Amino acid sequence: MIQAIARGLDNGTVQCPHYDAGRCRSCTLLEIDYPTQVLDKERRVATLLASVATGSTTGAELTWLPAVSSVESGFRNKAKMVVSGTVAEPVLGILDRAGHGVDLTDCGLYPDALQASFGTLAAFVTRANLEPYQVSGVGKRAQQRGELKYLLVTLSPDGELMVRFVLRSQEAIARIRKHLGWLLAELPALAVASANIQPAHAAVLEGDLEIPLTERTTLPMRIDDITLDLRPQSFFQTNTAVATELYRQARSWVDEVSPKSLWDLYCGVGGFALHCAAPGRAVTGIEISAEAVTAASGTVEKLRDGERAGRFRDVTFAAGDATAFAVGPDAPELPEMVIVNPPRRGIGADLAGWLENSVIDHVLYSSCNATTLAKDLSAMPSLRPVRARLLDMFPQTAHYEVMVLLERV
Repeated sequence: MIQAIARGLDNGTVQCPHYDAGRCRSCTLLEIDYPTQVLDKERRVATLLASVATGSTTGAELTWLPAVSSVESGFRNKAKMVVSGTVAEPVLGILDRAGHGVDLTDCGLYPDALQASFGTLAAFVTRANLEPYQVSGVGKRAQQRGELKYLLVTLSPDGELMVRFVLRSQEAIARIRKHLGWLLAELPALAVASANIQPAHAAVLEGDLEIPLTERTTLPMRIDDITLDLRPQSFFQTNTAVATELYRQARSWVDEVSPKSLWDLYCGVGGFALHCAAPGRAVTGIEISAEAVTAASGTVEKLRDGERAGRFRDVTFAAGDATAFAVGPDAPELPEMVIVNPPRRGIGADLAGWLENSVIDHVLYSSCNATTLAKDLSAMPSLRPVRARLLDMFPQTAHYEVMVLLERV
């Protein structure tokens, strides 16, 4: 399938018909050539971190490694498609400002394997009579109708798919099950399917209830020599290739410090914890999502069955709040090093204050928001950033990942 994004010939930027027509402006940096995008992100992050890194504005004591760039299109491993239109002619993509559906099945951010699945999924919407969710009217007169809100499709490095139907209620479950055999036959790459129930009319992507539709409930995400189990409600980085570099860099820095004990707070499905595991190193991963912890625990159990069992013998995962785990009265013995990979809001004052007042000498902080990263670092002046690296997970947008190694002074 021809991707909608193609390299332009004149100014080195990429072209997108949806952007040019004003139908979708999600790629806010599309008119800027990619090397400049990466350089601008590096400069912005470096500026935010300079004063907290050295107490001055020079940033001279913080060593920046070369940024990790991405391919410019076809890099997303996950599609979050709003379903609109009608049962007979469903539209997969986004809603414009007027609430009309915009077909983005040819969006160039998606690799060919994802794009190729959308036509079959749209046909399944018709076949299973899944009425797209819509709201008419405003305020108290607003009326909701339809069942299918989103299709969430994830692609593994080995070409398998996970599809999640986000529904208003369980009313359509029976029809989905009835026709699921057809979908599996027409889409052989489909390995995991589930239904998520999100009844609220609110800007919330998914609800708490997840209903498995296939026997398999995990999607293997192979990263170098470790295959992470991804469950439907678990988080995984959007850009698999750059995520691989993220984990490689973390492992390099952790191995250089060589701690005998390591905490991975906000561990998700265990990417950092498992890549940084080593013989004789006790690793504990903490994550608020029970689904993610179940996935991570399943991964480590399988790894212990192989010839590398010694590397993962002392790796454990538990569900819980990262701050409560560290700061609470029942916290275990302090580790020699901590990894934190929080959401955009950062780790917050309580955890930052605890790290500042602890005797932990090294912290690895992976952040998707340098503004909250800088705020957290300012609350930990005894932990000085010594190395940093920007990893561009999200070309064509202002988003990124930045990883910083902190060392106690």
